[in-house]
Amino acid sequence: MRIGIITILILACAFIQLNAQALIETATQSGKVKGSWNADRSVISFKGIPFAAPPVGDLRWKEPQPVKPWSGVLTCTKFSASPYQSKPAPFAMWTEEFIAPPEPLSEDCLYLNVWTPAKSSKEKLPVLVWIYGGGFVSGSSACAVYDGEAMAKEGIVFVSINYRVGVFGFFSHPDLTKESGKNASGNYALLDQLAALRWIKDNISMFGGDPDKVTIAGQSAGSFSVQALVASPLSKGLFRGAIAQSGASMNRFNKNLKSAEATGITLSQKLNSTGVAALRKLPADSLFTLASTLPFGSFAPIIDGYVLPDAIGTIFKNKKHNDVNLLAGWVTGDAALTGQPKNAEQFKAWATETYKSKAPEFLKVFPATTDEVATHSQNKLGNLTFAGYANHVWALSNSNNSYLYQFSYVPTDKPNFPNYGAFHTSEVPFALNTLSKWKRPWKDSDYAVEAAMSSYWINFVKTGNPNGKDLPEWKKYDAVTNSIMNIDTKPQMKPAMFKPEFQFLESVD
Repeated sequence: MRIGIITILILACAFIQLNAQALIETATQSGKVKGSWNADRSVISFKGIPFAAPPVGDLRWKEPQPVKPWSGVLTCTKFSASPYQSKPAPFAMWTEEFIAPPEPLSEDCLYLNVWTPAKSSKEKLPVLVWIYGGGFVSGSSACAVYDGEAMAKEGIVFVSINYRVGVFGFFSHPDLTKESGKNASGNYALLDQLAALRWIKDNISMFGGDPDKVTIAGQSAGSFSVQALVASPLSKGLFRGAIAQSGASMNRFNKNLKSAEATGITLSQKLNSTGVAALRKLPADSLFTLASTLPFGSFAPIIDGYVLPDAIGTIFKNKKHNDVNLLAGWVTGDAALTGQPKNAEQFKAWATETYKSKAPEFLKVFPATTDEVATHSQNKLGNLTFAGYANHVWALSNSNNSYLYQFSYVPTDKPNFPNYGAFHTSEVPFALNTLSKWKRPWKDSDYAVEAAMSSYWINFVKTGNPNGKDLPEWKKYDAVTNSIMNIDTKPQMKPAMFKPEFQFLESVD
């Protein structure tokens, strides 16, 4: 009897080991990949899986092409190169944890990373796809605070993706439009994201994920990307949920194809040419240097008639977007990105010039009785114009679940470092459960916020609803109550939090 039990245990252990080994060396449609265990062997990570052919040479400024299949097993245990950009370096409040590794940087950057807790390919776990920020000119999936291990431990498959940025990701030109076969050019970064989502649709089941339970998420430019993907007809069927952190606009990206092509011709002329061939032959560093002579904002999403057939605001207004579950919000410090505050008199003069006869009504909801009050109003207006109002419109365009939040919590100070408050991007480690990757002397209050916020995010990925056990109830957003979750030391619902402000902005929209 004893020998029989021992035999069964040996066979069971062998089966578990074989199952684990089968997943650590799993197959994709292009070939086999090998990952690595985390320290406690609860999560397997695969870093640097190619999801498209390298966009170099003749493939520069082309829609992502299929990966060339490989033989044998591709070892995927370290991040790929980050997209070509200015050499990453910490600045202001953004310490090294928020910044791409300084090297390597390359045009050959179309790779993704998978963290999975699955022990077999049959588990059908929900999937979270993370899209980084960086103003569409920088960023990388290799940033420390985007690590997926902690989220994977909670029963989801976490995927982070790379995409081209700057002139490599958003360059339009008549030659490119003509050769595309789609009568479009310029949105290569968004096409990269779409290619990654298609790869996930086709391959994630082999990592224990469910291709029908995908949620996309991003912060800042990543959040704008999420909104663009929700607006794009090319995304249909690729995800069921969207998380948009600090970034949404119904009107920010309204540059049309003709205008974008004109920017491309301007760049060509710097090489005494009107064609794209000479630019394609430039080494990446030379092209980057040349493109840097153009104004900031020259390379961003455009209305190309293909990825984005119309202005994002128009797509949502006409309810032509992908109607998916939504969780969206902003950080109180986002307002710092919208310009320097004016004093009371300057703000009132600006309001009169901007809103004409509606200025008195504007100043009732955004008062400027003193300089201090004016600063508060400008911060509020900055947050609402940066993300809040667009999220309000977006949520009301949905027939599915929509949840809005404001992140107000100020992280514990870093010693000998300025206090930047609840700054832009500061919510990411709390949402992704990665405070352990951010070097600060954390207190119990920080960990409590991380536990609550990441739980909301995990629940949303799993069910399309952020609510769960031991969490304050998060009510759906609607036009009657305008209830917004304020995430501070303790999460708290705030009915009608910005109702007068939204009503005014609707009246002038």
